[in-house]
Amino acid sequence: MDKLTVVLGDYPHAQPVLGGDVEVEGYAVEPVEVRPVIGAYRRMIRDLEFDVCELAPVSYLMARQAGVALTAVPVFLNRRFHHGDVQCAAGSGIRFPKDLEGRRVGVRAYSVSTGVWVRGVLREEYGVDTDSITWVVDDDDHVGGRVPANVERVTDQRSLGDLLRTGEIDAALTGNAGTGRAGAPRAGWTATTEPEPGADDSPYPLFPEATTLAADHCLRTGIYPLHSLVAIRSELLDHDPDLPTRLYAAFARSKRRHLAAHPDWSATPRLARQAQQTGTDPVPYGIAANERSLTAMVRFAKDQHLLDPGFPDDLPALFAPGDYPDA
Repeated sequence: MDKLTVVLGDYPHAQPVLGGDVEVEGYAVEPVEVRPVIGAYRRMIRDLEFDVCELAPVSYLMARQAGVALTAVPVFLNRRFHHGDVQCAAGSGIRFPKDLEGRRVGVRAYSVSTGVWVRGVLREEYGVDTDSITWVVDDDDHVGGRVPANVERVTDQRSLGDLLRTGEIDAALTGNAGTGRAGAPRAGWTATTEPEPGADDSPYPLFPEATTLAADHCLRTGIYPLHSLVAIRSELLDHDPDLPTRLYAAFARSKRRHLAAHPDWSATPRLARQAQQTGTDPVPYGIAANERSLTAMVRFAKDQHLLDPGFPDDLPALFAPGDYPDA
C-alpha cells in the first residue's frame, strides 16, 4: 500500500480516517500532528510538506492562483459564523457597521478566513467601504504578495489585544484571527488574555445580537462560511487520478460513522449549535451542497484584492476531477 501523510485539525468527524477505522482505498494513512493546525497551512503551501493537508479555503485559492501544485477535494471540515467576531474599543464611539469606515481594525493577517468573511458581510450586508479601513496585522499571509495598500503591520511586538485595550486600534477580530493570539501560528502558540466583557474600559461587540444575525444571514443568503478544505499535492494525482474520489469517499464514510454514534453532533458543541441554527448538516461536503458559499468566497476574495478579477468562477475547476456526491 502507498502511504499518505495527512494533517488535519482535531475534528471528531474526521478521526475515523486518521485512526484507520475508515480506510482510503489503496492507501495507508499516516497521521502527522501539527498543533496549531494553522501552522501546517503555510508549510503545505510553501513547501508541499505533506501529501494531504487541511487548508484555509481562501489561502488555497490564492495558492492555486500563484501556481502552487495543490488541488483540493470538496471536504469542508469546519464552518463558523462571524457576526460575533468584531469587537470595538471602549471609547471608539462605534455603534453601527459603517462607523468602521476610516478606522483602524486589527486582524492577524489580511487573508485569514475570518477576515475575508467578516469584510464580505460588512460590505454586502451593511454597505461598509472596507477599503477605507486600515487593517492592522501582526502576522504574514500564507501566500505572500497580495497585501493591499490599506494594510499596516505591527512592528513593536505588541499584540492586537494590547492595541485594542489602549485604543490604538478602533476594533479588532477575536480569537485566532485577532486578539486571542499573538503573531504567527507556531508550536506552543498560546492564547493571549482577552479583556473580560462588562468593564467600562472593555471592548464591546459590534453586533450585540450576533447569534441571531448570523443565523438570519445564513438562512437568507445560503452563505455558510467555509473554514477548511482538504488539499492534495498535485503530483499524487499523476500517479493515481482516482485518489480524490477515494479520499472524498473516505471522509464521507468517516462523517457517517461519527454521526451514527453522535447523531446530534454532541461531540462538537459548536457544530451542534450551528446545526440547530441552520436546521441542517453543519458540515456539508460536496460542490453542489456548497455552491452559494463557494461562490461568495470567490467573490469576496476578488473584492478584497486577494484574487485577480479574472480568477475562474467555475466551481468544479477549483477541485480535482472526481466523483463528489453531496455528503
